[in-house]
Amino acid sequence: MKSNRIPERIRQRYREKFATPEFIFGHIRRGNRIFVGTGCGEPQHLVRSLVDYVDAHPKAFFGAEIFHVWSLGVAPYADTRFKDNFRHNSFFIADATRHAVNEGTADYTPVFLSNIPQLFQNRLVSIDVALIQVSLPDPHGFMSLGISVDIVKAAVENAALVIAQINREMPRVLGDTFVHFDDIDFAVPFDEPLFEIEEPAQTSVSRRIGEYCARLIQDGDTIQVGYGNIPNALLRNLESKNDLGVHSELLTSGIVNLMKKGVINNSRKSLNRGKTVASFCMADRKTYRVLHDNPSIEFRRVDYTNAPLIIARQNNMTAINSALEIDLSGQATAESIKGAFFSGVGGQTDFMRGAYLAPGGKTILAIPSTAENGKVSRIVPALESGSGVTLHRGDVHYVVSEFGIAYLHGKNIRDRAMELISIAHPDFRAELIREAKQRNLIYQDQAYIAGKKGRYPEELEHYRHLKKGGLDIRLRPVRINDESLVKDFFYSLSDTSLYRRFISVRKDIPHERLQDFVVIDYTREMIVLATVGGEENERILGMGQYGVEEATHTAEVALAVRDDYQNMGIGTALLQYLYELARKRGLHGFTAEVLIENDPMMHVFENMGFDIQKRKDEGVYEMKMAFRGRETK
Repeated sequence: MKSNRIPERIRQRYREKFATPEFIFGHIRRGNRIFVGTGCGEPQHLVRSLVDYVDAHPKAFFGAEIFHVWSLGVAPYADTRFKDNFRHNSFFIADATRHAVNEGTADYTPVFLSNIPQLFQNRLVSIDVALIQVSLPDPHGFMSLGISVDIVKAAVENAALVIAQINREMPRVLGDTFVHFDDIDFAVPFDEPLFEIEEPAQTSVSRRIGEYCARLIQDGDTIQVGYGNIPNALLRNLESKNDLGVHSELLTSGIVNLMKKGVINNSRKSLNRGKTVASFCMADRKTYRVLHDNPSIEFRRVDYTNAPLIIARQNNMTAINSALEIDLSGQATAESIKGAFFSGVGGQTDFMRGAYLAPGGKTILAIPSTAENGKVSRIVPALESGSGVTLHRGDVHYVVSEFGIAYLHGKNIRDRAMELISIAHPDFRAELIREAKQRNLIYQDQAYIAGKKGRYPEELEHYRHLKKGGLDIRLRPVRINDESLVKDFFYSLSDTSLYRRFISVRKDIPHERLQDFVVIDYTREMIVLATVGGEENERILGMGQYGVEEATHTAEVALAVRDDYQNMGIGTALLQYLYELARKRGLHGFTAEVLIENDPMMHVFENMGFDIQKRKDEGVYEMKMAFRGRETK
C-alpha cells in the first residue's frame, strides 16, 4: 500500500485531529445516531475499526443507531451479536441488510432520496456521528467527498461529530463535494481500494430492452439511468445518438464511456450546460480515475440532483428506471413484493415526477417480463397485498419489456391493460386476459389467440420513405392492443372510402367487428398498418390485409387509406409489402373485390405488374392476380 501523503503543514496545524481509533470512538455515547457514507464511498476502514472497538469494549455504548443509504457489504453492525450495541436503520435496502430488515432485526425508513438532507437539517433524523471518506486535502485544507456526495454532505453539515477516513484512492471530484479540515473533528489516514462494481453481464433480455429504450431517446435529450444490466444495455445502444446530457443521481462507467465517445457532451442541457451532473458513482477504478479533477463532471447533493422541481427545469428530460412488478393499471413497485422489503423508495420517484413535469420530458419503466427464471410474470393483474406502490399510475409514460413498448400516458384502464398484456411474456398473456376480464378491466368478450399463431411477429416491422408524398412511414403488423387506433382509423375515413373498403353502406365499426382486425392468427392472415408518429402519438394512415385461401394457396387482399393521405404512395407501399410477405409464405397470388368505380385502387393493383384476370359482377371487379406475371417484369 502506498503511503498516505497528507501535507505536513496540514498535519501540523490539525495535529490534535489525528488520533487513535481507541480515542476517537471513545467519543461515541449510548443512543447516538451514527451515519455511514454511501455505497462505493463507504469508509470501510472506519466501519471495521468501529466494530473492532465494540468487540474490545462491548459495554462502551448501547442502542446506537446506524444510518445509511446503501451498504455494499461492510455491515457487520447488522450481526445479531451486536444487537445490544447497534440498531441498523437504512433509507434503502441492499443485499447485505435485506435479511435483517425482513427478520425485524433492522429497520427501513421509506423516504424520497431528495428529502433525506431535509430530515437531517430539521432534526427529524438527528445525526450525532458521521463516518465519511474523503480525498487527500489540497494545500488549502479542502478535501473532496469524491464518489459519494448524495446525502453525505448533508450528514457532515449536521453531525455533531465528523470522523473522516482520508484515502488517497478517493478521487477529487468537482462540484458541491468539498469539506474543509476545519469542518471535521477527527482524521484517520488510511489508504485502501474503493469498492468497485463490475458491469453486469448482458443477457438477451436486457439487450432487447436496451434496444427498445434507445428508440425512445432523441438527440439532445438529458437522461437519468439507474444501475444494473438493463441501464447498461441501454447505454450501449446510445452510441449513434448526439448531444445527450446527463442529470442523474448515479454515474456509471457506461455514462463515462459515452462521454469519451462524445455522445454525451451536455451541450443542449437547459440547466448546468456542459456538465455531467450526478450525486454518487458506482463503477470501477478506471472510471474513478476519469472523475478526478474532471471539470466536465460535477457531483451535487441529492437534494439538488433529485429535486423534482430542479429536474423539471431540464428540457427533454428522460428518466429510465426499473421495477419489480407492475399491474395492469400501471402502478408499480420497486421496493417490496408480497409483503417482503426488497430495496427502497430511492430516487426513482423523484426522477419520474421531475421528468414528467419537464418540457418535452418522458418517463420510461424498463422491466423484464418474468422473474424466477421465467416462472412468474412481472406484469400482474394487481399488486399483491403488502407490495408498496413506488410509482403511481400517473407516473409512467412508457413501459418497456423485451417484447416491446407500451405507452400508458393518457390512456384508460382498458387500453392500459391491453398495452401491458401485449408486452407481457407470451406464456402469461392468456392468464392475464382471463384475470383482466374477471376484474372488469377489459371487454368480457376480448378475444385472444394463444401460442405461435397469436404471437406478434415483431421482425416484420419495417420503415419506408415515400418519395411521392415525402413521408416516412412505419409498416408493422397489427397488435392485440391496437383496437383504439384501428377504430380511430376507420372513423377517420369518409363515407365513400368506407363503402369502397367494405362494399357496404354500414358506417359503424363496433368492438365486436374491430376484434377481427386486431386479434388475428398470423399464420393464416396478415394485417399491416402504415403509421406515423411515435408510440405516444402513433396514427394509422393506411391498412392492408390478406387472408389465406388454403384451397388455392392464394390470399384475398384489401386496402384502405385515409382520405387526406391518398395519392401519396401509401396504398402502393402497403400492397408491395403484403406481396413480399405473401411470397415468403409461398403464396401464388392475390384475389380481391374492387368496386368498378374505385379507379384509384384499380391503378394500385395494375401498377404492381401482376398477371391480372378480372370479371365484372354487379358493379364489382372480381380479380385474380398471379404473382408469376410480376416475376417476368
